[in-house]
Amino acid sequence: MMQRYSLKTALVVALLAGASVPASAAPARKPVVAATNALPRDAAGHPDFSGIWQTLSEADYDLEPHAGRRDAPPGAGVVEGGTIPYLPSALEHRKKNFATRTHDDPRLRCFVLGVPRGVYYPAPFQILQRDEDLTLVHQLGNQVRVIHKDGSLHPEEKQKELWLGDNRAHWEGDVLVNDVTDVNDETWLDRAGNFHSEKLHVVERWQLVDKDTIRYQATLDDPKVYSRLWTVEVLLHRRRDNNFRLIEDYCYTFEYADHYPHKDGQ
Repeated sequence: MMQRYSLKTALVVALLAGASVPASAAPARKPVVAATNALPRDAAGHPDFSGIWQTLSEADYDLEPHAGRRDAPPGAGVVEGGTIPYLPSALEHRKKNFATRTHDDPRLRCFVLGVPRGVYYPAPFQILQRDEDLTLVHQLGNQVRVIHKDGSLHPEEKQKELWLGDNRAHWEGDVLVNDVTDVNDETWLDRAGNFHSEKLHVVERWQLVDKDTIRYQATLDDPKVYSRLWTVEVLLHRRRDNNFRLIEDYCYTFEYADHYPHKDGQ
């Protein structure tokens, strides 16, 4: 009597005998999918941005597309549409800033970088995330910004003109949307002299692409300087170097003593 074998038994016998098994007869193997790129999440299930981050872009040298020059490497630009929509008078002011950029950039006077420049400045910063807020600690100048995400609103008092603005955020799915108001006009957007006024309103969008990459978008509105809203986008990468940490990077007091006290006596 002919003995009947199941497919599984036949495969085992064939393998023990050293015979080759047709691909069509071999059972399909499920691909092993690593969970290494699963998004880190906090206790509430929201993406967790905790970590030390840094951009690889040339955004701080010039937000717009630019060729290489003595004080900047070439860059493709990070502005959607390519150019910043300046009003005619503001464009003239920007040209003056560019001409004097080697000594008028507030960065050279150790002033706070502001929003959004601090995010794409080529130095690391750390995000500390809690249920109620995010704290951004920047290596340059030890700049600290708190983004409130506890449902609170902007204070009714206006015209405070803060260096880092008033930050109020909420979740839209896995995207953290931060509304920034009440800024001063003393920060630049990059080393090329792109600027804003005290009427600047910034909406930031923070989104994890994977566990080690953040897509950062900032939409800027300033009726005194721009003809319409415009957006920049950069990627931020997690610093994973062994033993990496932030190092205090303050300006040397004596070199910049002429810039202090501030013009308002503060």
